[in-house]
Amino acid sequence: MTATTPARLARTAVVSPRAPRIPGAAGRFGPNWYAAVMGTAIVANGAHALPQAVQSRELTDLAAAVWALSLLLLVALAATRLTARRLPDRIRALDDPATAVFLGCPPMAMLAVGAGALGAGAPLIAALAGVGTGAGAGAGAGVGSTAGVLLDAGLWTAGTLYGIGVAMRVLYLLIARYRVERGGSAPTWLLPVVAPMVSAALGPALIPHLPAGQAQGTMLAVCVALFGASLLAVLVLLPGIWSRLVHEQPLPLLLVPTLFLVLGPLGQSVTAVTQFARVAPALRGFALVYGVAVFGFAMLWLGVAGSVTLRALREGMPFGMTWWAYTFPVGTCVTGAAGLARMTGLDLFAVLAVALFALLVTAWAVVGARTLRGLASGALIAR
Repeated sequence: MTATTPARLARTAVVSPRAPRIPGAAGRFGPNWYAAVMGTAIVANGAHALPQAVQSRELTDLAAAVWALSLLLLVALAATRLTARRLPDRIRALDDPATAVFLGCPPMAMLAVGAGALGAGAPLIAALAGVGTGAGAGAGAGVGSTAGVLLDAGLWTAGTLYGIGVAMRVLYLLIARYRVERGGSAPTWLLPVVAPMVSAALGPALIPHLPAGQAQGTMLAVCVALFGASLLAVLVLLPGIWSRLVHEQPLPLLLVPTLFLVLGPLGQSVTAVTQFARVAPALRGFALVYGVAVFGFAMLWLGVAGSVTLRALREGMPFGMTWWAYTFPVGTCVTGAAGLARMTGLDLFAVLAVALFALLVTAWAVVGARTLRGLASGALIAR
């Protein structure tokens, strides 16, 4: 490994608002590709979270199949990255702030897939466990439940540590190394710091599987701490992003989909507080006030980002991997609305959850098809 000179850092650490790019480090199946895993997993997780009134065998089977696809994508992408021996590229990714932000995608992909092991993927795991052990349905379900807990716990732990490391490293580099032009901020800056919020939202599902007392209390405290860490980091970054959007040139068309990334911390934080209230009823009041208020702003931003997207499409917005921003952030709003519906019993949130899920599935189908087409033509693979 060769040393990186200060002169080189000075050249690579400046972001130009007029030339957004995903350099070689994030090109050939780089960390930005994990957004496809995130977007696929959230479809399964969102389907599982929908109100009971709309659940059906067909929806359950669809959710399990999509979750299995997300698991396969995660394994395939991780294997491709590991076998490619791309360590030098990963180091260059940290040297370039335009690329470093995408390092927040792998931990979120791990977390989203892991959560499905206790939700959408649970029936599939139980069925496979029953076949694999030759046991009956009841025994298979028990073995499958244990396997699901272990898979979720492993991915949650690894994803959480990975996400915290990325968030700390990128924030440190922003202070100590990067020299970002005022117009260089973009919604993609939220990616590294949202990962701890995903951990906060998905961690409570593991609490019932831990020993009562210290273990459960510690897990809840860790999740609340992750919630606070991510929320405050987002609040630190948002003013710069808003200032860039208002005072500088409009986002390049290829970056317009990243406006939806603002929904990520909003919807995920609402999901988190509803999960906190589920395992700790004392937090129900906070969850209700925070959840409803923030969800209201999320719907406002959805309207704004959607309007900008329609305008960009009329102007000829090209397809790129940034289009995956139309999936995971919307999915967090699905789980947030479903959590509020369960907590309040209001049909309003149940209807919103179903409507947002329909939007999510539509976006996932369109973006997935366009991605496959781009792969087949080689247009999405950097050379």
